[in-house]
Amino acid sequence: MLTKRQNFTETIRGGKPDRFVDQYEALGFIFGNPVQNNRRGALEIGGEIVDPWGVTIRFPPGTPGPFPVHDDEHKVIKDITKWREQLKIPSLDFPQAAWDAAKPAAEAIDRNEVFAAIMLAPGVFDMTHYLMGMEDALIAYYEEPEAMHELIDAITDYELRYAKLLCDNYHPDAIFHHDDWGSHRSTFLSPEMFREFIFPSYRKIYGYYKDHGVELIFHHSDSYAATLIEDMIDMQIDVFQGCVDTNNVPELIRKYGGKISFMGAINNGIVDVPDWTPKLISDTVEQVCRDCGRHYFIPCCTAGGPGSAYPGVYEAVSSEIARMSAELF
Repeated sequence: MLTKRQNFTETIRGGKPDRFVDQYEALGFIFGNPVQNNRRGALEIGGEIVDPWGVTIRFPPGTPGPFPVHDDEHKVIKDITKWREQLKIPSLDFPQAAWDAAKPAAEAIDRNEVFAAIMLAPGVFDMTHYLMGMEDALIAYYEEPEAMHELIDAITDYELRYAKLLCDNYHPDAIFHHDDWGSHRSTFLSPEMFREFIFPSYRKIYGYYKDHGVELIFHHSDSYAATLIEDMIDMQIDVFQGCVDTNNVPELIRKYGGKISFMGAINNGIVDVPDWTPKLISDTVEQVCRDCGRHYFIPCCTAGGPGSAYPGVYEAVSSEIARMSAELF
């Protein structure tokens, strides 16, 4: 029987996996570095924090996760042409002891069994709307492109400095990077605008990781992004995680399998609901596994991490993935 890491590698390389990869089983996440600790702190359901970028984030009860507050009082950037005066980019100058605190967790991961991974969120596009709200950000891409390029360059520089610290301290095998690029129906930016503003940043960021020992880049966007797959490949993304079914995942696998793999297709909006049933999950997982096949595909809930909003959903999905492995392998 292959290890989780071996089975994952065989799956995304078109080799001989002996079962479906079970969601996030092949990733061992390294948590506890000082940037992560400072970013969200102890944000709990019903709570509120102000992160180091000045963004107010709330986690209302009954919602899948936390999100920034964007009324006029709480926007960090109120005028994109004055972003330099309104935004203070956080320092990465933590004492070495703060970075060392997460090293025991990193060293405890069995890298023969799983990939040691760092989770990063939010991403470059997300940061632009975290700072000013979605409407203001999308308008600024059109009306103030020079200022948006400057802001994105500053965010990218921060990401690259952070990447160096992560690679120097933890030597991760994988990077799991969040940045939601669309709704379930379309991308937020046109492909042309995406290539102008966002693509150059990720080519630098992911290129840095690949040049410094990172084997796998996972990019999470639980959205439609089928029109961006070739850009993802050019960015050196190995796995598009969060691919919802509106992407027509089986067709993307047929077209791009071998260049990029797909992790998702089990939509949280369908299965991770208060009135979920074992039959709903069984039917959904079976259809997805049969449609997508055994190569270049990891069946997974589309949320950007292990777990579910409603108790039992994630575990039920894993159980059904095991059943389909027994049937199809």
